[in-house]
Amino acid sequence: MPGIFSSLPLLSRGSWEESRRISDILRKETVGGVLLLLAALAALIWANSPWSDSYHALRDTTFGPESLHLHLSLGTWAADGLLAIFFFIVGVELKREFVEGDLRDLRRAAMPIVAAVGGMTAPALIFVAINLQGGAAA
Repeated sequence: MPGIFSSLPLLSRGSWEESRRISDILRKETVGGVLLLLAALAALIWANSPWSDSYHALRDTTFGPESLHLHLSLGTWAADGLLAIFFFIVGVELKREFVEGDLRDLRRAAMPIVAAVGGMTAPALIFVAINLQGGAAA
């Protein structure tokens, strides 16, 4: 029955206007951020639910070419590989902003630079303060 699903409006292809509207919505920056937050929330709930064994099994599933020493778990691929790609893209975007964007003016760049330095130093200072007090580092 090849045509059984084509009669359903939810699973049909839709018109050009509908497709264009949905693609325009998905291209907005806020939509990507919201989808990432929802995925992170779903993963947190799943990892701390009674079904956490299936979450850990998926995380520990290994794949990749053994000959290149890349037969890694899904969690390692996410932690190492995807984060490396993420920070590369962030670096390229920052360079573009410093060269031709809003951050090329020092007055406009001062606040983001101070925020970035504070975001790196504040957690380090908190860690040092806890360890100087004799607290155990996890």
